[in-house]
Amino acid sequence: MRETAALAPPPTENSEQCYRRAAVATAAGSKSFYFATRFFPPRLARAAHAVYWFCRHTDDLVDEAPSVEAGAVALEEWEQALARAWEAGGSADPILRIFVETAHSFGIPRAYPFGLIEGMRMDLRGTHYTDFESLRVFCYHVASVVGLMMCHVIGFRDPAPAHAIDLGIAMQLTNILRDVGEDLRRGRIYLPAEDLDRFGYRTEDLRAAVIDDRFRALIRFQMERAEAYYRRAEPGIAMLHSDGQFAVRVAAEVYRGILREIEQNGYDVFERRAVVPPSRKAWITARRMAVPMARHTMHRLAFWKSMNV
Repeated sequence: MRETAALAPPPTENSEQCYRRAAVATAAGSKSFYFATRFFPPRLARAAHAVYWFCRHTDDLVDEAPSVEAGAVALEEWEQALARAWEAGGSADPILRIFVETAHSFGIPRAYPFGLIEGMRMDLRGTHYTDFESLRVFCYHVASVVGLMMCHVIGFRDPAPAHAIDLGIAMQLTNILRDVGEDLRRGRIYLPAEDLDRFGYRTEDLRAAVIDDRFRALIRFQMERAEAYYRRAEPGIAMLHSDGQFAVRVAAEVYRGILREIEQNGYDVFERRAVVPPSRKAWITARRMAVPMARHTMHRLAFWKSMNV
């Protein structure tokens, strides 16, 4: 289970303790994201955990709300609290305290966290998307803005943010495919209606968890769309500061691996949650570490060969 970020700490809790709680919340909420942050320098890891904790709590306000009305009220209050904290440069709330500290320290634009809250409002208003364009806008607000915030945490040169938008969309599309069954149980459907029509697969079939050739073709189509966004995002990783490139590469590849797991599960996204196992994550990390080491070795061999030694 993931930690519910709304639990208030003792009044005496200091910033260091808040950052530790953010790390715990990150590890509980997203094993893939937390795994990637282990390859950040400590200062960047702390900032990443603060960003995640804010985003996780904002998402929880919708996911755990007893009703649409209650979720709307909670989001409104959270937005007002964020606005006050942003102007004041701090807050008594532990989540806002370290998030605003991080945002101001790393120059995160105000529009991004408020854009995330707008994405949560979109989720409350309804999740039946007629076409991919409307879904893409939703993906930008709930995922791409997180990538844009992380660009500022890591450091970047243009046009890295444009690629971060693509990576956020790729990851959110992956989330949507992984969580089809879980979302259905919450009354949510994120697969665009035009795509269901394209493959002759009805909403009734989706609710009945029908896995047939139509459904497999539908999911493969969605996977190919996500893969296209992953490919578009790749050039932007090299435009990030070197301190963060490795972690982002690992995170992107681990998340991309969820698509492979869906395929391995026979496209059963109703009862089986596609998860990249720790052994696979370790292999991805080792392979990513081996590439720069191999390049370094080849460069050294070429140098010594040119010296005739």
